[in-house]
Amino acid sequence: QVQLVESGGGLVQPGESLRLACAASGFTLDYYAIVWFRQAPGKEREGVSCISIIGGSTDYADSVKGRFTTSTNNAKDTVYLQMNSLNPEDTAVYYCAADVRVGTCGWGWTIRTFDYWGQGAQVTVSS
Repeated sequence: QVQLVESGGGLVQPGESLRLACAASGFTLDYYAIVWFRQAPGKEREGVSCISIIGGSTDYADSVKGRFTTSTNNAKDTVYLQMNSLNPEDTAVYYCAADVRVGTCGWGWTIRTFDYWGQGAQVTVSS
């Protein structure tokens, strides 16, 4: 079955870290760009980060620059989102999405048509 499977969400305190994983099942990520989105209750979906698997380039939303890092493993079948210095404003459901039509992290990486979506992972930052 072709799908993206997310893991790693949870409850942390402000200032702590969390790592999300997005694993591809049934296909390889080689020519994809993987975008992490998040959506908090009552808010619009926000693009958080992008990584181009074949080229390795990345891009981030201003709200997470310097705190979040996206990467892939050597097998290029899993993408990670390392989230440091978390604050309550980071509380949301996080989704990963795969785009093969463009496959890079240039302009407009948040507004593409994505081929696959993960199921979502809840991240809650609270004291």
